[in-house]
Amino acid sequence: MEWIKQALDRARDERGHSSDANSRQAQKPSRGSHVKAPAEQKVVYSQTRRLNISVDHLRQNRVISGLSDPIAQQYNMLRTHVVQRMRANNWRSLAITSPLEGAGKTLTAINLAISLAREVNHSVLLVDLDLKRPRIRQYFSDEDLPGISDYLIEDAALADLFFNPGVERLVVLPGHKSLIHSSEMLSSPKVVSLVDDLKNRYPERIVLFDLPPVLACDDVLAFSPYFDSVLLVAVEGGTSKADLKRSIELLEKTEIIGTVLNKSRHNKQGYSYY
Repeated sequence: MEWIKQALDRARDERGHSSDANSRQAQKPSRGSHVKAPAEQKVVYSQTRRLNISVDHLRQNRVISGLSDPIAQQYNMLRTHVVQRMRANNWRSLAITSPLEGAGKTLTAINLAISLAREVNHSVLLVDLDLKRPRIRQYFSDEDLPGISDYLIEDAALADLFFNPGVERLVVLPGHKSLIHSSEMLSSPKVVSLVDDLKNRYPERIVLFDLPPVLACDDVLAFSPYFDSVLLVAVEGGTSKADLKRSIELLEKTEIIGTVLNKSRHNKQGYSYY
């Protein structure tokens, strides 16, 4: 049971992510399981940056802004599929990608992360690993926030990069500056060590990685050994069957959890899951 002691020690050391009550609730989990937290428990962010985001800003960017948001139920359905598959396979991390640009993968990653965080059984970490074109931060804030590129290139303190977007149990590690040699960076020892820490620091955490399009570069393939499963995002009228088929072929050695179809003419909310 030495790994349990190590996990608890790491949890106490991480700056600003959880309160003492959260540490106590993580006692004696089984490997790969999700620890259930009391519904009334509040996560205390003592040092993690907390953004004050207006509802209007979220709505303008099509980000889920509340429980009554008309798109929330659609993402809740996706959440259920994802959680069931991940729990059945003891998966802890999920990559979100698309065949080509313009499919809405980043927005899907953000809204899925918000929906997942609203379940009290786990916390969620959303990581922007689209190193060439990091965009997650823009959906939440117009402020020029530091991100993972500052950690990789300038050795910025990792704890200074996380932010909470006002959604309980959700923490975001944004990107910042564009990195040219992104695929080499994604398979570098520094990123591998970082990802291992992010995935294993908390037994109840689900980690989502927003990655570049599969057919646009080799980043997803370079990073594929380091995530458990992948969600493909396609867009009706914009993603060809040939591109989708080629993407699935390239990802044949990974666990494809499913495919999201955006802007479907057969769905009032412009979203469906297959």
